Amino acid sequence: MDFLIKNLSTLGPIGTKLPAPGTFGSLAGLIAFSICFWLSPLSPIAVISLFSALFIFGIPLCSRAEVLLSKADPPEVIWDEFTAIPLVYIFCLEQLSSSSFKGSIFLLVLGFILFRIFDILKPLGIRGLQRLPSGWGVMIDDLAAALISGGLLYLIQTFPLSF
Repeated sequence: MDFLIKNLSTLGPIGTKLPAPGTFGSLAGLIAFSICFWLSPLSPIAVISLFSALFIFGIPLCSRAEVLLSKADPPEVIWDEFTAIPLVYIFCLEQLSSSSFKGSIFLLVLGFILFRIFDILKPLGIRGLQRLPSGWGVMIDDLAAALISGGLLYLIQTFPLSF
């Protein structure tokens, strides 16, 4: 079971073998979200619900991974980035569904960039959330980064409509 927990929390070689594991974990989450969003029969709300459930599952998963790896918030544990990045798009589901291919790609890339900025720099109290115990600290700071990024992405994409 410990082997499975380590491999799931690190997404196997993505978290353990690649440089910038958080960025590659976010990219893996973005790809998984995109496949589920456009190629599965799931509704956009169902896709967000799926990733929300995976995010919640990540709290005990990352708690155990911290114990197994003997580190607090190990950089190779990227389940947090993988499951949080789809939540960046929670406020833009309709725009993603109805936009052109270029418009959707723009939203996806901009959301990815915003998420990485907020996840790396951890402004606006996000850094303090990491001090929560165990898997809570691992996961919640990424949730905050995703929701702030999502709010900013929503404002950016609606800004042209105000003219």
